[in-house]
Amino acid sequence: MTSFLFDGFDTAPVTILLAHGAGASMDSPSMAATAKALAAAGFQVARFEFHYMAARRYGHRKPPPRAETVNPEYIKAIADLRAKGITGKLIIGGKSMGGRVASMVADEMFAKGEIAGLVCLGYPFHPPGKPDQLRTKHLTGLKTPTLIFQGTRDEFGMRDEVAGYGLSDAIEVIWLEDGDHDLKPRKSVSGFSTGDHLKTVAETIKAKLEASSS
Repeated sequence: MTSFLFDGFDTAPVTILLAHGAGASMDSPSMAATAKALAAAGFQVARFEFHYMAARRYGHRKPPPRAETVNPEYIKAIADLRAKGITGKLIIGGKSMGGRVASMVADEMFAKGEIAGLVCLGYPFHPPGKPDQLRTKHLTGLKTPTLIFQGTRDEFGMRDEVAGYGLSDAIEVIWLEDGDHDLKPRKSVSGFSTGDHLKTVAETIKAKLEASSS
C-alpha cells in the first residue's frame, strides 16, 4: 500500500495527488509549502513517494530511475488513494519529475474517469543546458485538462522555448514571474515571494475547476 501525507480536510470535494521531484522527498520544504497552500484554498492534498525515494529513508541511496519506469507506481498510488475512500474529483500531478510521470499516465486515467485533470509544477521540458533533449512528445496530443506552472527563470524550460513546442490545446502554461525550477522568485527583483506564487497556483486551479463545472 502506498504511504501518503495528507493536508486539508478529507471532506474536500477535490483531492490533489502530488509526486515529488527527482531529488527531493515528499516532505521536502518545497513540497510541504505547496501542499499547505493548496489545502488553504480548500483542497485535500495527498503526497506520496516513488520506491527509490522511500528507500533512501532506510539508507538505500539510489539514483532517480528513468521517469517512465515509475509510471506503474503512480497508477498504483491512484488506486491506493481510492481504496482509502477518496470519492470526489481527483487531480494528479507533481513537482518536476513527479509532474512528468503524472503527465505520462494522465490520459489513460482520464479516459477511465479516474481523474479530472493534471497539474505540473515546474515541468522539466528538457535537462538544464540541453534544450535539444525534449520531453514533450506525449504532450503534443495530451487530452487531459492540464495546468503547467512554470517560473520564468526555470532552466528546464524558458518561455521562448516552450512557446515553440506545439503543446496540446488541453494544456495551459501559467508563467510565474522570476520563478526558478521551484517557482521561487527573487523578491528584490520581482516583488513576489514563493508564497505569492503558490497562492497563485492554488487560486488558479480552484478558478479553473469552478469554471469547468459551471
